[in-house]
Amino acid sequence: MNDAHAPELTPAEQEARDEAMIQGAFQRLLDTYTSSAHRHKTDLITKAYNFAKQAHRGVRRKSGEPYILHPIAVAQVACGEIGLGSTSICAALLHDVVEDTDYTYEDIANLFGVKIANIVEGVTKISGGVFAPGASDQAETFKKLLITMSDDVRVILVKLSDRVHNMRTLESMPPAKQYKIAGETMYIYAPIADRLGLNKIKTELENLSFKFEHPSEYAEVVRLIEEARPQIEHTFATFTPPIRRELDSLGYHYTITSRTKTPYSVWRKMQSRHIPFEEVYDLLAVRIVFEPKDAAHENQEAHYIYAVINDIYDQHPNRLRDWLKQPKSNGYQAIHQTFMNKNDDQGRWVEVQIRSIRMDEIAERGLAAHWKYKDATTAFDDSELERWINSIKEILDDPQPNTLDLLDTFKLNLFAREIMVFTPKGELKTVPQNSTVLDFAFSIHTTIGTHCMGAKVNQKLVPRHYQLKSGDQVEIITSSNQHVTPDWLDHVHTAKARGKIQAILRRQNRETARDGEKKLHDWLSAKGMEATPSRTSRLCAYYGCRTPEELFLSIGNGNATLDDEAAYYLRGRRHYKGWKRFVPFIHAKVKDEVPGQEQGSDFYKNIPRKKVFGITEDTLPLCTIAPCCQPVPGDNVLGYLPETADRLEIHHRACDTATRLKARYGKGIIAVTWELRRTHLFRTTIHISGIDDSGVLYAIADVLKTMEHYPLHRITLDTEDGMFQGDITLSVTGRDDIATVCKKLRAVENITDAHRADPAATTH
Repeated sequence: MNDAHAPELTPAEQEARDEAMIQGAFQRLLDTYTSSAHRHKTDLITKAYNFAKQAHRGVRRKSGEPYILHPIAVAQVACGEIGLGSTSICAALLHDVVEDTDYTYEDIANLFGVKIANIVEGVTKISGGVFAPGASDQAETFKKLLITMSDDVRVILVKLSDRVHNMRTLESMPPAKQYKIAGETMYIYAPIADRLGLNKIKTELENLSFKFEHPSEYAEVVRLIEEARPQIEHTFATFTPPIRRELDSLGYHYTITSRTKTPYSVWRKMQSRHIPFEEVYDLLAVRIVFEPKDAAHENQEAHYIYAVINDIYDQHPNRLRDWLKQPKSNGYQAIHQTFMNKNDDQGRWVEVQIRSIRMDEIAERGLAAHWKYKDATTAFDDSELERWINSIKEILDDPQPNTLDLLDTFKLNLFAREIMVFTPKGELKTVPQNSTVLDFAFSIHTTIGTHCMGAKVNQKLVPRHYQLKSGDQVEIITSSNQHVTPDWLDHVHTAKARGKIQAILRRQNRETARDGEKKLHDWLSAKGMEATPSRTSRLCAYYGCRTPEELFLSIGNGNATLDDEAAYYLRGRRHYKGWKRFVPFIHAKVKDEVPGQEQGSDFYKNIPRKKVFGITEDTLPLCTIAPCCQPVPGDNVLGYLPETADRLEIHHRACDTATRLKARYGKGIIAVTWELRRTHLFRTTIHISGIDDSGVLYAIADVLKTMEHYPLHRITLDTEDGMFQGDITLSVTGRDDIATVCKKLRAVENITDAHRADPAATTH
């Protein structure tokens, strides 16, 4: 970055300075690569660097630095932080060449080979304007990424490297672009890094997304962690000496380090549990990484170290987590247990993580470490990874009419955690947490899932929607008379089962649609009209169908009745009473099929995308406050504008709906700020809970009576076993009002908690 106070450089001086930066960055990459365990193909890497440098010559990033520094930085992440070799490094150096220059896939393949070209092709974005109306470029690009990744997982590793550097340099982008990229990162790329075992990458992506989407909250949490650091260091200093003495006496080589909870994980815990920072008690984790005396028995040694610590400190009765014999799906292995620090005058709980050196490297570097240890003395079973890749292939095998369905299905696949169940023969099976009987049936075979009636779980009959628990013994019951119905989608939680059911329903719908198309042609013929695309299009509007396929399906299943009213409309007599059905679609905007030409409202065209849209008294009527998250002034918000809209949707930035929109329709994201005087009211909901008492309702009413300037809309309270909980819906002028109301409610006797119930924005 240029120093604002430095004298302006001449073009020759600037070029010399840029060249020195570029050469320095590339030399660091070579140094990192040559110090790794990979074969040293420096000539190939240098060739790729020179080619990329020439291809991007004269181009600069938004930050002002030479563009070639970005591919070099991506290659540095791939090599130094993920541990990839020459093929991936070359692909990283070349990853933007096809997208941003005139060079093609064939050029890359001819010069560097098909493997490198395929990775570059997989990472390259899909150009806009080639999809059907309503398609999401982001989702289509991600689909392409998945297809290539299922054949070569290095595609996603290079993409993650690219995303890491983009996030590290995101401050040079305009706010709307920051929200889009950060939201996409949190929605897809951080979970992928977690699923691949890349813990350091996942953690950094989460924290950077948090920083750019919620800058004030990020700064506040960082400040609070720094203020708590002396206490964290004191706890670590008092807790570890007895452990060191015991491990030293046993002759172990080890390291003990402290791991402070990240700003994002602290914030998420505060949000999800509605607690202040002071009640986040697990800020500190102690990590013990040991060198096993016998690599073949490292699991037993980890258990022995755990037993040693258990002799020193009292353990928490419900916090033991043992992932040694059955690792997590991303290969993670360790023992976690929480112990009471009796040497601390505060009596704090401290989590201890026990790993071998091999386990630690796999935990931090994921796949690269998997490959490193696969042929080592300690056997590594990568079947979980292979199963995950195969599950992606299965998802891709089913034709998806809407790529956004694929994105949702993949998300289910990403976040799955595992439980262990048994077959009738005693075979151990791993299934995602929250799996139902129907999920398990489809995991065995599609045919078994298709005809599943229920199951015997631990010798008891249960229905299809029964949710399995770890340790259950499951026998699926099938019937040839049983067939898939749409309500089955409500009975499954796994990506595989949902994808199979959707594929079956689509096949059934295609048959119904073919029958509906035939009925339409026969009806038109009987009415003396020819079946033309224009008539089909007019009937789509008449029945409220977006596509001809939807119309055929509606006719086939009987939802659309072909009657005299429809025929009357087709002949152009619009005054007929059936014309009312067409009215909602008069103003529907459809994206022009000619690339580069778009139709839309003047409102859509005039909303600024590179500047920040201010919500003022004048612009508020142009906005819709999203009911899913109920944002109020003071919240971190963004705007979403579909191409056919005449109003701007305002969402909280952490809203689940907004997160999906950022990952799907990034072009419609608008940076927004509140610029309202405290003259407008916004509806919000406050959740309260406490001890049931005959006077609690009167006490709540008394508090609300003192705040008559906050109009009350509804109160609901439920009581059970001496406790109550409920919701208060009222209108406020902003976030500060919510904090005031919550504070006054918490001051009421027998009310133990009051917090904002909106899913994305908790106020204490």
